[in-house]
Amino acid sequence: MSIPYSGQGGVPDPAAERAANEGLGQLLGEVSRDLSTLIRQEVELAKAEVTDSAKKAGKGAGFLGGAAVAGYFALLFLSICIWWALGYTALGNAWSALIIAVVYGIVAAILAARGRSKLKQIEGVPQTAETVKEIPPTLKPGGTR
Repeated sequence: MSIPYSGQGGVPDPAAERAANEGLGQLLGEVSRDLSTLIRQEVELAKAEVTDSAKKAGKGAGFLGGAAVAGYFALLFLSICIWWALGYTALGNAWSALIIAVVYGIVAAILAARGRSKLKQIEGVPQTAETVKEIPPTLKPGGTR
């Protein structure tokens, strides 16, 4: 069997020389090992990316939680101020407290409706589903061309 030469001064092509000297089973075994290594490396990379994203998300959630608590207290004291101001007029404290409670009830209902509609829009993991669809049939378990 002749070995193909590259165009560089009669130097044999290493890939062609290897293919001529090694058996098909050996070459397929190496491809299988290389594919397995590649998949393991991709999984490790994905784990590292998810861990990094989770850490950043945790820090962001902590800051947002702190902001929510501070906003809650600001809203509480603003509500007390409005309640007191309305109660100082001819309405009285009971009616002014009821007015504030009704306003917050309306805001809560609007926010709950919008939150529910946003939750219904969740699609799951569309990017992963698209990626899995792109796997050639020969690489799927039991798949053929």
